[in-house]
Amino acid sequence: MINPIVKTIELPDGRTITLETGKLAKQADGSVMLRMGNTMLLATVCAAKDAVPGTDFMPLQVEYKEKFAAFGRFPGGFTKREGRASDYEILTCRLVDRALRPLFPDNYHAEVYVNIILFSADGVDMPDALAGLAASAALAVSDIPFNGPISEVRVARIDGQFVINPTFEQLEKADMDLMVAATYENIMMVEGEMHEVSEAELLEAMKVAHEAIKVHCKAQMELTEEVGKTVKREYNHEVNDEDLRKAVREACYEKAYAVAASGNNNKHERFAAFEAIREEFKAQFSEEELDEKGALIDRYYHDVEKEAMRRSILDEGKRLDGRKTTEIRPIWCEVGPLPGPHGSAIFTRGETQSLTSVTLGTKLDEKIIDDVLEHGKERFLLHYNFPPFSTGEAKAQRGVGRREIGHGHLAWRALKGQIPADYPYVVRVVSDILESNGSSSMATVCAGTLALMDAGVKLKIISNYAVGYDNIDIPYATQKGIQVTNTPDPVTEPTADQAMGLLLAVSRRISELDRRLRVGEVKVGLLENLGHSLYGGTIGIIGMGRIGQALARRAVVAGMKIVYCNRHRVAETIEDKYKAVYLSLDELLRVSDVVSVNAPYTTETYHLIGERELSLMKPTSILINTARGPLVDEKALVKALREKVIWGAGLDVFEFGDYPSEELLSMDNVVLNPHTGTQTFEVRNEMAAFVSRNIIHFFEGGPVAKVNHID
Repeated sequence: MINPIVKTIELPDGRTITLETGKLAKQADGSVMLRMGNTMLLATVCAAKDAVPGTDFMPLQVEYKEKFAAFGRFPGGFTKREGRASDYEILTCRLVDRALRPLFPDNYHAEVYVNIILFSADGVDMPDALAGLAASAALAVSDIPFNGPISEVRVARIDGQFVINPTFEQLEKADMDLMVAATYENIMMVEGEMHEVSEAELLEAMKVAHEAIKVHCKAQMELTEEVGKTVKREYNHEVNDEDLRKAVREACYEKAYAVAASGNNNKHERFAAFEAIREEFKAQFSEEELDEKGALIDRYYHDVEKEAMRRSILDEGKRLDGRKTTEIRPIWCEVGPLPGPHGSAIFTRGETQSLTSVTLGTKLDEKIIDDVLEHGKERFLLHYNFPPFSTGEAKAQRGVGRREIGHGHLAWRALKGQIPADYPYVVRVVSDILESNGSSSMATVCAGTLALMDAGVKLKIISNYAVGYDNIDIPYATQKGIQVTNTPDPVTEPTADQAMGLLLAVSRRISELDRRLRVGEVKVGLLENLGHSLYGGTIGIIGMGRIGQALARRAVVAGMKIVYCNRHRVAETIEDKYKAVYLSLDELLRVSDVVSVNAPYTTETYHLIGERELSLMKPTSILINTARGPLVDEKALVKALREKVIWGAGLDVFEFGDYPSEELLSMDNVVLNPHTGTQTFEVRNEMAAFVSRNIIHFFEGGPVAKVNHID
């Protein structure tokens, strides 16, 4: 007599999920039939009793298979039989694998096989959102060691309301689609797509999902109790030698730390250096001893190497390749390198490189989708290839792997929304990863964007979250008919505030004296710690646009005289308002006590302030730059500050990226800020709203802050 055990889970909208065990596939270590409506998934799990000798990882294999009979359909092809896994099935496998894998004990190395089979489908409920729950429930009723349970749910926002595990029909109306995996305590994985949403909205969606998952986990805990599988099997997959572990650490840690901290940006050379340390240690053992201890040495050295790399980052503040923790890898791009495809691009970030092509086709080139629950046509395709040579491996390439399908899907999700709904062509994007050292899927997104632009696919608008647009190729965007916008209004007043703040800090030595006071180096006296007064002085404003005028307004209140230079003389009404005098650049530099750079960054303004210009300034004058770093020749500025050609400088931007030169960091007569001119809570919120309005107004015909003119 079969007496299955059943647990029921109620969803917020009244639908139910049942978990049944003890009826089917009883010879598996664990099996559960999950049912929601007429959708039924059988999940089984089997684990080997022992690990394969030498295994030091978690050999988990997750398979998800949909039977065509589940939906009353015949498979396609001549054999009329289910064949290789579809992309959808592979993507579902990966969703489940990513949630399960981290929760097996670190020292558990037995082979584990999870199989999830869709045996029935009603075309209403989406089975991929149920697969993770089914797999975890099968583990919960087994004696396999597992630090779960977990569950996965899809959360969608439909008409402003969050829905857990929406139906196919409901999902078509959603503007947010997230798959969330979590334990009872913590969220583990988030994947999905959405239109533009705020961080608060995203967090709310994740919170709603986690509350639903907690209910799923509680039901599995109760199921484990009822089945009597609270005690998991014992195992001993690792034999350890603590004396050997200690010896490896003592002999290798400092050497590994030195390699990690060396800042060598060639990963192959770093790898060879790390390997040499291990081989040097092994050299003291005979071949017979290595047969016995070699695997242990490899494992212990791996732990030492990992700790050394981690500590180097934390202690030294720099990564393996020498970058600071706040620095990104160098980026270079090329558009149109391949003459044959309709569009192409190269995107390189550090040691990760994607060569991407775009091909435009007709209706005959549409991809035919013939899955169990989805059959139709796809007009936007993205294929991602990861050949072994991209990491310097000498091995053959054997077809498309799960990783390539998964990473390609991530890029597909990111790019598909950029294709206009009425675009007449079928689009195929192919990303070939030529080098890889992390984030190749995101390199695909970047290269894919450039290649689509090169192919003339109408990306309609770039809504820039800034006032500056020197990071965008404006002529190219204009040529391709892409509107570029910016956010000038919100940044005006805070940037002027920043310039005034830097001016005060430099003139009265506020930052310098604060530092000296904290370390006990300040002398207090009648003629000590002298600075310069602003009242009655002259401020020279280079660039009398929005920000320049906002700064002039503040300077007038501070009792300063205004002189300015600009590409064009401003209206007399503006001059009268600020009693501003128009001068040439050289005249301005000679008469000003303070020079504030507020001009845009163009080829004409590059190194606008160089050694010659600095030499024209007064020895008591101050240079302020809140515009763009390359407007000032930083090397010339360092020399001028060191030799007291000018009194001091206040910089919110730097020539060579986000950080100033080492020389500037060591000087007391310069105040440095990490590009924080617009960094206030109020301004960032206002800029976000402005960006959104630009997009909305662009499509609806309202006012837009245009950078370029599109016919």
